[in-house]
Amino acid sequence: MTVSVATLGFPRIGLRRELKFALESYWAGKSTLSELQISAAGLRALNWTRQKALGADILPSNDFSLYDHVLDTSAMIGAVPARFDWDSDTVDSDLYFAMARGAQGPSACGHSHDTTAQEMTKWFDTNYHFMVPELTAGQTFRIASTKIFDEFEEAKALGYTTRPVLLGPVSYLMLAKGKAVEPLALLPQLLDTYAEILARLAKAGAEWVQIDEPCLVLDLTTEQRTAFERAYARLATRGPKLMLTTYFGGLGDNLDLVADLPVHGLHLDLVRAPEQLEPAVAKLQPHVLLSLGVIDGRNIWRSNLPDLYWRLKELAGKRDLILAPSCSLLHTPVDLALETGLDPEIAQWLSFAVQKIEELAALAKALNEGEDASFAAFSASRIAAVARQTSAKIHNAEVASRLAALDERATHRTSSFAARREVQQARLALPAYPTTTIGSFPQTPEVRKARSAHIKGEIDDAAYEQYLRVETRAAVKWQEEIGLDVLVHGEFERNDMVQYFGEQLAGFAFTRAGWVQSYGSRCVRPPILYGDVSRPYPMTVDWWRYAQEQTDKPMKGMLTGPVTILNWSFVRDDQPRETSCRQIALAIRDEVQDLEAAGAAIIQIDEAALREGLPLRRSEWQHYLDWAVESFRITSSGVRDDTQIHTHMCYSEFNDIIRAIGAMDADVISIETARSQMELLDAFASYAYPNEIGPGVYDIHSPRIPAVREMTDLLTLAGKHVPPQQIWVNPDCGLKTRKWDDVRPALVAMVAAAQAMRTKVRIKEAYDAN
Repeated sequence: MTVSVATLGFPRIGLRRELKFALESYWAGKSTLSELQISAAGLRALNWTRQKALGADILPSNDFSLYDHVLDTSAMIGAVPARFDWDSDTVDSDLYFAMARGAQGPSACGHSHDTTAQEMTKWFDTNYHFMVPELTAGQTFRIASTKIFDEFEEAKALGYTTRPVLLGPVSYLMLAKGKAVEPLALLPQLLDTYAEILARLAKAGAEWVQIDEPCLVLDLTTEQRTAFERAYARLATRGPKLMLTTYFGGLGDNLDLVADLPVHGLHLDLVRAPEQLEPAVAKLQPHVLLSLGVIDGRNIWRSNLPDLYWRLKELAGKRDLILAPSCSLLHTPVDLALETGLDPEIAQWLSFAVQKIEELAALAKALNEGEDASFAAFSASRIAAVARQTSAKIHNAEVASRLAALDERATHRTSSFAARREVQQARLALPAYPTTTIGSFPQTPEVRKARSAHIKGEIDDAAYEQYLRVETRAAVKWQEEIGLDVLVHGEFERNDMVQYFGEQLAGFAFTRAGWVQSYGSRCVRPPILYGDVSRPYPMTVDWWRYAQEQTDKPMKGMLTGPVTILNWSFVRDDQPRETSCRQIALAIRDEVQDLEAAGAAIIQIDEAALREGLPLRRSEWQHYLDWAVESFRITSSGVRDDTQIHTHMCYSEFNDIIRAIGAMDADVISIETARSQMELLDAFASYAYPNEIGPGVYDIHSPRIPAVREMTDLLTLAGKHVPPQQIWVNPDCGLKTRKWDDVRPALVAMVAAAQAMRTKVRIKEAYDAN
């Protein structure tokens, strides 16, 4: 029996975010498409070489993407929305990036000049965003991009026969949105194209294809189960052997379905669902090659190799196995070796993508040759595990005591929303359709340069603070000039909405190069939550106070909520996630109360990741929602009635958790709705959401500048879902990633749209009065 090592996907962005800079240079017109393609090819070659050298036997291809792998799939099968006026045989780069980012202005290839991007949402319960496929009645499919074949041949030319990665047809359709069609009804047509793709890969020399069906870990309807049966009855004999790949959870009641599919291999996520191994082994035919996801592909904690060895030893003696990460390593930073500034005690507990492949290689060697064959790696693993368990850095008795003392009063506002609304309006005196932004303003190259110079010690604290004061004052004055009603300070001092807070909270550690992709060229450095959390001192009060001194208009206090800080961090795995979340909530509660004491009338506590953390199985939803909502309410319930609490959520589906959102009892919620054309408001309408809501009218993830009419149309549409008196006017999300040249005209148009809507209100009131 043989144990081999595979990777399901490797980080695309490069060791030092080379892909990000190549993409943004191309988008800015500073480099050519050929130069972008050369950079991308170099990254792919480096990834294959690195993985092979680290001990991987089976390498992936087509795991690389210039923007998103789901968008790549749409391009591959020619699923291009009609608004892009596509009439070519292939999806070229202009069209590809237009589908991702929208398009506005001249186009060399004749594509529509002013087109909105495809909708974007979270990839299952991760912080990675994918481009939602848009399908219509009468949809046809054909091979319109040769990327999957080109990259297989590219690897082969370098000496690597890879296992191409292909998003499975059923998961693709389940993730899609249909217009006048149920996406799964299109499966027969799609299977024709998939069969052609597999046959072409076989002809090119591919022996195996990794076909990802992550939807197999979800609750499935009868129709969806039937779709899987039909799909693999058709595809299993059409070309290479199929490694059916599941991740982010266990198969559960779908195991019988999967065991009967005529595939040649099955990958199981044994990190999220270790309990599924024994029943899977019992049900699968002996000829089915098992791939075991035993190393966590989504978190950065070092594995306990001796424990894994003894768990797998007996099975490895009975059948061939593949050892792999639980999922693609897309969700982890590249290499821990770059982190020379980390506390050595904490660093020894960690493992990034490079180290995870080394762990797999050591485990496979031990299973093939005996435990002593990996003596050094196993010894280091044991030492790290004991050191972490016994470290004094992890536990704080005061935090535990405070958490134990929480009672019901800490999670409820004093009065109902109706009573609060009245006193808040008396205090704030806001007009109809009040305007605001979500929080951040552009982090220009100058801002980033000043931050870098401060970090390097090239400018001192005083000079850096003075620079930030100038930027903040200018942003406040500009907001006044264009007529925004509720202002923000711009967050120029903040590197990231989670990292900024984590750096000031006890229990967090930070990397210098621990970047992971969020979407496109957007990368984040998740904090490492390794111990009990507390707030040593106020984090935002001084900057809020300075900004409020520059204006008579309300200045929002801007905070990130506990659930989002939790979900966008690498979270400790030695205690329940809800315990860590409540600890963060108490720390943010202290900040909220300090802001209120300083005079803040409006405090925004962003929970952009609330929906993201929802378990994939409905049976587990309520437990998560209970502690997530409770954590938010811990942060927000200690303020007076006349202090208005806002929250923000973006790029999520709300229909199925709308009651939990209502239970949060925020006075105002702002959400992303521009790309979905206010579709997300359906949930708020059917629920009769009583509080106020800011449906986004400006898609900040696209370089398009929306016109006033476009925004008024969206606001008019919003008024058909929720009463106009509940509506705020704001962008979809923060403006940190945009350029001022985009932001200025867009916000001016947004204010004009709000004013136009107020005029309509006045006209209607006058008409009703007569």
